[in-house]
Amino acid sequence: MDNNDAIVGLFFIMTIYHSKISTKTTPFAMIDDYSAIREEREVLFTMHTIFRVVDIKQATKNSRLWEIQLAITGDNDTLTNHIKEEVQGSIGWHRMDQLMLKVGNFDQVEELYDELLKNASDDSDRRIVYNQMGWLKRNQGKYQEAATFYQKSLEIRRETLPEDDPLLAHIYNNIGTVYRYMNDYSTAFQFYEKSLKIKELSLPPTHADLASSYNNICGVYKSMKQYSKSLELYKKTMDIDKKTLPPNHPDLAISYNNISLVYSDMRNYSKALEFYDKSIKIYEQVMPPNHPLLATSYGNIGPVWSELGDYSKALSFLEKALRVQQMSLPPTHPFIKETMHRIELVKRKR
Repeated sequence: MDNNDAIVGLFFIMTIYHSKISTKTTPFAMIDDYSAIREEREVLFTMHTIFRVVDIKQATKNSRLWEIQLAITGDNDTLTNHIKEEVQGSIGWHRMDQLMLKVGNFDQVEELYDELLKNASDDSDRRIVYNQMGWLKRNQGKYQEAATFYQKSLEIRRETLPEDDPLLAHIYNNIGTVYRYMNDYSTAFQFYEKSLKIKELSLPPTHADLASSYNNICGVYKSMKQYSKSLELYKKTMDIDKKTLPPNHPDLAISYNNISLVYSDMRNYSKALEFYDKSIKIYEQVMPPNHPLLATSYGNIGPVWSELGDYSKALSFLEKALRVQQMSLPPTHPFIKETMHRIELVKRKR
């Protein structure tokens, strides 16, 4: 292995469950007869083979070697199939950028978007990239830039679409979220209501997009300290998610996390911990270890333990949150500043 201490080795251990593999697909094949070194018993995997990361741990006999346990997913894996449905688009680049956004690879996505904007041939291409750039800037904490990109996308869409088109509902929802993050709750509420009215006309009552709108309006109610309204709508959102999503889907974890936040603000800490635990279990199962959503859950559960007087646990979760944020977010992101402030508050209480 290289003598550079900053370099580590990765050893992938793949587990293949034959019961998960459909007879209609051939995700891998033994190629002993075609290999230059037959003794190696090489296996060739197709490009569309998908593995789930089960565990990542340091090798017991070599501190610079890490073992990554992978398990093949089958055609009947509900979470994989659901993500495939969510990552849509007629162009491969757009499908890839959506997936990269979901796993938190923001820097790589920004490079891709810059190239897509340079090569956009018409407004149809630009509106898609503007919308995705808004989503990216929002997750980077650059809310004013996000609002600008979303507005550009909205202007192009409104030139060709009727006012009740579902695509407009999507962009109204995105703009509302940016204004909520900027603490402009009245403007956020206006855009959320526009989005919800369109969705209620065009979608069945248990559709996941409706749940998303309820979820966002709940966030406004919570910020305005209208906890009973917020909790009622959050539970409605959770019921829809349970009916329409796999039990380990990240959106369900978001619902659990949001309900926890309300219970925490209401000082019902036992209930808050109950829902935080559900949220974290899902995130740790399906998200990369440096995903911002994991940091959000760790960062939210820390203050609850602090209020209960367990400052060691509070610091443990907050420091976990900070490590993840420093790996996945720009150093100037407001979430990092907020987590550092929370750590200082807990340290003062000890």
